[in-house]
Amino acid sequence: MFFFEEIVMPPLMTVVDVGAMLLEGDVDRFARLSKLGRLNVIGFEAQPAECEKLNALALPGRQYLPYVIANGMRCSFYQTNTGMTSSLLRPNLKFAQLFNSLAEHMEVVATGAVNTVRLDDVAEIRAQGCDLLKVDTQGSEAVILAHASETLKNCLIIQTEVEFVQLYENQPLFADVDQLLRGQGFMFHRFLVMAGRTYKPLMLNNDPGAAMSQTLWSDAVYVPELSRLDRLEPTALVKLATLLHEIYGSFDLCHFVLAAHDRRYGTSYGQRYIERLRGEEKRGEPAG
Repeated sequence: MFFFEEIVMPPLMTVVDVGAMLLEGDVDRFARLSKLGRLNVIGFEAQPAECEKLNALALPGRQYLPYVIANGMRCSFYQTNTGMTSSLLRPNLKFAQLFNSLAEHMEVVATGAVNTVRLDDVAEIRAQGCDLLKVDTQGSEAVILAHASETLKNCLIIQTEVEFVQLYENQPLFADVDQLLRGQGFMFHRFLVMAGRTYKPLMLNNDPGAAMSQTLWSDAVYVPELSRLDRLEPTALVKLATLLHEIYGSFDLCHFVLAAHDRRYGTSYGQRYIERLRGEEKRGEPAG
C-alpha cells in the first residue's frame, strides 16, 4: 500500500498512549509515522520499571511518564504476577477461573494506594494536544475517558480496550464505554482483534490461549460523528485521513474524509487517493 504522504504531507500529530507497556509480539503501529517525523507520542505507564524500559528505548519524538491516569483521586492499585493485567480494579478471579490460561495471569501480588492524574491536567497534553488517544488500562478506560472532556474536544481518533464481560470487579463494559463516547460526539468505527478463551475443560487445537466461542475483550476504534466533519479545520481533516490510512487501514473512510476536505477547500486529495487505490487493485497489490 502506498504511503499517505504521496497524496499530501501530513502535519505533525500527537498520540497520547495510556497504558503504554511494551509486550512481546506487539506491533508498533506508530513506527513509520514516527520515523517520518510526523508523530509525537506522549505515553503513560503506571508501573515505574516498565516506564523506564520505554524511555530507555530513546525512540525519537516519544516521552513516557509514570503517571497513573484516572480521575485525579487517590485509588487502590492491584499489582499482578504478570504486570500486564495490573489494574485500578481488583481482578475477578472467580469468573476468570472458568477459562483456560486466564486467572493464572491475573493473580494479585501487591495492593497499594496511588495518586492518579486526569488527562485534562497533564501539562504536556495541554501544550501539544491529542489527535489520537489510545487507552489500555485493564478495566479503568471508562473512568479515564469520563475525566478527559477537554482532551477529547479536539481528539480525532480514540482506540480503547473494551471488555464484554467483567474480568475485573465492577468494571464498566463495552456498552458503557460506547455510550460515554457517543455522548462526546464520537461514533464507533471498528473493532481490532477480538480476543477470548475457551471454557474449561475444552481447548482448541491444544492451545490454552485460543478462543472457541466466547469473546472477552477487544480494542474499539472511534472517530468523530460524520456530521462533525464539516466543522473540522482542514489540518484536522488531513490528520484524521492520515491516521485512518496509515494506522488502521480504513481506506474507505479515509477517502470519505478526503472527499469532505475537497468539497470544502477545493482540493483534489480524494480523487488522487482513489486513483492510487484502484491502480494498486488492478496490479493485484494487497489493500493493506
